[in-house]
Amino acid sequence: MSDRYVLAIDHGTSGCKTALVSTRGAIAGGEFEPCPTHYLPGGGVEQDPQDWWRALLASSRRLIARGLVPVESIVAVACSSTFSSTVATKASGQPVAPCLTWMDARGAPHVQKAMRGLVNFQGYSLPNLARWVPRTGGAPTLSGKDDIAHVLYWKHDVPDVYREADFFLESKDWLNLRLTGRCAASFDSTTLFWATDTRDIDHVRWDDGLLQRLGVDRAKLPELLRSTDILGPLLDDVADALGVARALPVVVGSPDLQSACIGSGAVRDFEAHLYVGTSTWILCHVPFRKTDALHAIASLPSAIPGRYFAANEQDMAGGCLEFAIRTLLYPQSELRPEPPPPDLHARIDAAIAKVPAGARGVLFAPWLNGEKTPVDDESLRAGFHNLAVGTTLDDMLRAIYEGVALNARWLLLHTEKFAGRRLEPINIIGGGAQSDIWCQIYADVLGRTVRRVEQPRQANARGAAFLAAVALGDITFADIPGLTRFDRVFEPNLQHKALYDKHFAGYLDLWKRTRGWHRRWRHAPATDPAGQAGHLTP
Repeated sequence: MSDRYVLAIDHGTSGCKTALVSTRGAIAGGEFEPCPTHYLPGGGVEQDPQDWWRALLASSRRLIARGLVPVESIVAVACSSTFSSTVATKASGQPVAPCLTWMDARGAPHVQKAMRGLVNFQGYSLPNLARWVPRTGGAPTLSGKDDIAHVLYWKHDVPDVYREADFFLESKDWLNLRLTGRCAASFDSTTLFWATDTRDIDHVRWDDGLLQRLGVDRAKLPELLRSTDILGPLLDDVADALGVARALPVVVGSPDLQSACIGSGAVRDFEAHLYVGTSTWILCHVPFRKTDALHAIASLPSAIPGRYFAANEQDMAGGCLEFAIRTLLYPQSELRPEPPPPDLHARIDAAIAKVPAGARGVLFAPWLNGEKTPVDDESLRAGFHNLAVGTTLDDMLRAIYEGVALNARWLLLHTEKFAGRRLEPINIIGGGAQSDIWCQIYADVLGRTVRRVEQPRQANARGAAFLAAVALGDITFADIPGLTRFDRVFEPNLQHKALYDKHFAGYLDLWKRTRGWHRRWRHAPATDPAGQAGHLTP
């Protein structure tokens, strides 16, 4: 079956990657097309879904035109996309507003109001916890970054959008609508609407009682399918635009978090993977259903039918490095108008490799956009700590790598408590995993063996292709570990253990001592440097 290929679409925050992946996981090649992000007052972070569609078409056309595989060997299309990025759309696929991305927090006041009551625990009324947790496995996060918060923002603050929308869809499901003309979602992609009953993992359904309490119309939500179902045939005009055969099956697919898990090869219970992209997460499948309300961890529907996973997600990871690049190294200003060199990331890796472990005492907190887990706190903000006159830029860059890894250790701590066991080895994937020095820092800080999956940046695309391969009957999920290859294994350097134990203790102490200050100070939200106010591109 190695000559059968899937057009795998991996839509991320920075743009759209497309790849041709065999049904056994071999990647023939890929293309990338960037998409802009707009930062708005009040915690708004938007993207134009039409930009995604243009990027999908452009990258796919270039890829197909390269002739890497015979067109007739392309047997399916499958999408992965950012989790908790919400589109208000007409049934035709025409969006009626910009997408509210997974970073958009403007719905927080409405979620907080909906969840509060007379007697509260961690911001939730006890009756609401009794309603939500048994049915969904959790409850809407109070930071306002879930799909349901986005819908409530439109309902209460932009009612024209709520009224005009036929459906509210996850980004993956909107792309599928454009590909097939059919409006549907997967069991796993609707999790963060927090209105599905997941007690019967094989028959996840919308819960009318929860929707009624949230004030959301059931008619504006899609039908629910399994990730491995065939959604429908590719539309003729889309097939022609892409340069592939008409009527190719389009698989329902999964969001990025769940697709990445499949692409990492960690599909058996208690096998963990670590993703390092704009954000980061640690995830493993678990054979049980439970909830850790204190640390926002729950057993949630997996892309694998009939299975649950548990995850802890960090809001910013590689995004912290990109922030440093565009503000410290190559700011968009008259002071430094030249663009970054193409080998900038390799230069950064080489520079920080010369800085001793511990970054000469500099500690970086990566909370540029608040935090999701293991604490749900939108008010947290990033910062360098313990800077001195002799601190160098290289010290600060290494502190970013280490600070992001320290936060991942925080995630791992509570994920392992939830799983009830030590998680090792950990498969690492994502763009950040391309850095040898960062992989080694993760191994040292986590104190775990870290295995880098081959072509780690293509893990989401590989996961989407594996889901399609299962849907087509070419493989089973049990085959995936044997089809996963690793290009390097990073063992923790025991000489750094005491140092990073001390830094981790200091990191947690920093959070405890500054969280109240952050809530009082309330960092002024960023504005879009392009001056755009959330209007769709014509």
